[in-house]
Amino acid sequence: MDHPFANGAPSISKLAIEGGSLLSGRYWGELRTFLAVAKAKSLNRAADELCVSRMTAGREIRRLQDAIGAQLIVFNKTGAALTRRGEELARALQRFDQDIHSLTSDLRAELRQAEGAVRLSVTDGIGVVFVVPGMRWLSQAYPRIRVELKSPQNYLSLVENQADLMVGFAAETHQDLTSVRMGTIYFLPMASRSYVERRGLPTLDNLERHHFIDSERYSAKVEVWRPWRKLVERGYVSHCCDAPITYGMMVKEGLGIGLLGSFNVLEPTSAPLDLDCRIALPLFLTALTERLHAKPVRIVFDFVLSLLGEDNPWFAEELTLEASDSSFSAGYLELFNISRRANG
Repeated sequence: MDHPFANGAPSISKLAIEGGSLLSGRYWGELRTFLAVAKAKSLNRAADELCVSRMTAGREIRRLQDAIGAQLIVFNKTGAALTRRGEELARALQRFDQDIHSLTSDLRAELRQAEGAVRLSVTDGIGVVFVVPGMRWLSQAYPRIRVELKSPQNYLSLVENQADLMVGFAAETHQDLTSVRMGTIYFLPMASRSYVERRGLPTLDNLERHHFIDSERYSAKVEVWRPWRKLVERGYVSHCCDAPITYGMMVKEGLGIGLLGSFNVLEPTSAPLDLDCRIALPLFLTALTERLHAKPVRIVFDFVLSLLGEDNPWFAEELTLEASDSSFSAGYLELFNISRRANG
């Protein structure tokens, strides 16, 4: 007797793409609207993003819910909240959206070579001080590559940041991702000279009378932040800030002791403090492996490696506080309009 599911049976050997029907039927537009609402958490903002009226967007959401037979979104005065099933669908659609973006970007790259958009997730501090100044060279060499800088929503997940590349502080081990170790960023307690003049030099013997500027970024209950947490617990937290550039300006203005990247010693009014606190974080560059086949993504990948690797003295294996003559310092000096001679 022949096997009932013989390989040659036309009913099961046909490729899915040869079928005439679309499994999602006529609801692709509604799915796109749903994903926009899920991301914006607002019907109004999603409608603006899609360039349709609020009424049209709402009608498409209702049509999708009727087709699925389940409530996906609950609308209230503060916006839109996803139900459990809505969250499941949103996650699936986000992965699909990422795949479509990657595929179309790769196809454009094949046709146009070094042309296209590359999304890079990087913290504001590293982006402003190192990446942006380097982009002058990148723009001259590859004028048709557009870099889209994104502030990370998650320091550990490239996928959640919806980026092609991410500068992070840990390697990702997912099979679809490639992570490369770069240099090391160092954080030290610092204060402005105006703060020291006003309140005296902070030492391990007098922290109880000193003010600190804290940040949620330094509050994770992991060992690496423990030296800083011990200092803060002994003093008084006068202010908190999570935005890196704003945080640095608060220290510069003398509002308290802060934990700053070592390159902030380039600021002439900055005073690094000897408080037995030196925090070193490894830097990793993570990419969607498939996207590295696209020439623009590979170019930006190599560009970031050249900026944030150990050849940059600020990210070298050994901590240095005297790299002011390095070309890698130009971004910081320009940001604060500091003369190089002020550091000589």
